[in-house]
Amino acid sequence: MHKEHVSSNEENVWKLCEHIKTQTQIHLDEVYAVFISNERKMIPIWKQKSSRGDEPVVWDYHVVLLHQNQQGQSFIYDQDTVLPFSCPFHVYTTEAFHTDHGLKPAFWRKLRVIPADTYLKNFASDRSHMKNADGTWRMPPPLYPCIETTDSKMNLDDFISMDSKVGCGHVYGLSEFVKHFAEKL
Repeated sequence: MHKEHVSSNEENVWKLCEHIKTQTQIHLDEVYAVFISNERKMIPIWKQKSSRGDEPVVWDYHVVLLHQNQQGQSFIYDQDTVLPFSCPFHVYTTEAFHTDHGLKPAFWRKLRVIPADTYLKNFASDRSHMKNADGTWRMPPPLYPCIETTDSKMNLDDFISMDSKVGCGHVYGLSEFVKHFAEKL
């Protein structure tokens, strides 16, 4: 699988969806963009490249790609993890998410799952969230143009929101997500 990393994981996943659509044998209807966040925008994820030891990174939001093949096997693609880039779903959810048990409710994860085709058609980012207050870049932006649609230049907040009435896709709690996408034998 192609792995081009830029400083914006929502764009990395968009580009990965685009690559799958045009360059691979994987059917796009088997692929999903998954936004992970919560109302407080404080979600712990373990096994991240920026982790210190066994400690999680607490992100405001994170985005991964989910592939559930026709045989019912699911894989997670996370460009910020130390786990394999095509990581079996059970391994990723166990190692990177753990469970919400033992976490304070402020850290409970929710996941917005968006079919890849819907994501490609609807996601837009003007990259304003990647700039400091003075307009300078926090990290160098991607070299390709901003992703936009005919309707929007910036709708990232609709994807990060875990309000099921906002945006597209389906919002799951962590245990519901794991149960729904776990391997079907």
